[in-house]
Amino acid sequence: MENLFALARQFTQSRKLIDVQAFGNGNINDTFLVTVDSTQERHFILQRINTQVFRYPELVMQNMRTFTEHVQNRLLNAPLDRRWEVPRVLLTKDGQDYYTDGDGSFWRAISFIEGSQSFDTMQDTEQAREVGYALGMFHNLISDLPPEKLADTLEGFHITPRYLQYYEEVLAKTSAKVSPEVNYCLQFVSDRTPLAHILENAKT
Repeated sequence: MENLFALARQFTQSRKLIDVQAFGNGNINDTFLVTVDSTQERHFILQRINTQVFRYPELVMQNMRTFTEHVQNRLLNAPLDRRWEVPRVLLTKDGQDYYTDGDGSFWRAISFIEGSQSFDTMQDTEQAREVGYALGMFHNLISDLPPEKLADTLEGFHITPRYLQYYEEVLAKTSAKVSPEVNYCLQFVSDRTPLAHILENAKT
């Protein structure tokens, strides 16, 4: 892997690079916070996309640019009554939305939302309420984005009936130990099985 500073410089444009530090607790991509000498935006996020998970990272970036630009346009035309920001995709000095290093690793950069926080677990009900608000607002802002403008980067990832079918196949071959915890989980899935096809049925 190339030096992180050299990688970050691909996205700094004319700004002086000050520091690069590991950031967050993500499980899939490698994330770094980049600090630059600027009177406006002093930080941005540098990420190495895990191509073992995302086999078509170019399509991931295509999707990200499509939906972030759509949301930004929505917000310009109808501002909300509270702060709402989405990261912007930053371009390389060659005008690309990603950079591939000498090892073939795939890198992207996005703007950093100052004053924001993320949590691995909910600390209280107010945080849970904010998550619900954010999810609902995100769905609202992309509700008029034509699906055909987005590429399927993880085929089948959101098709619940496939997971249910695999679960049932594994369950049929497994003799699970009887316990209150196991019984609770089995009953939980069983009670919700009729709901598994709702989204797929809605497509037709």
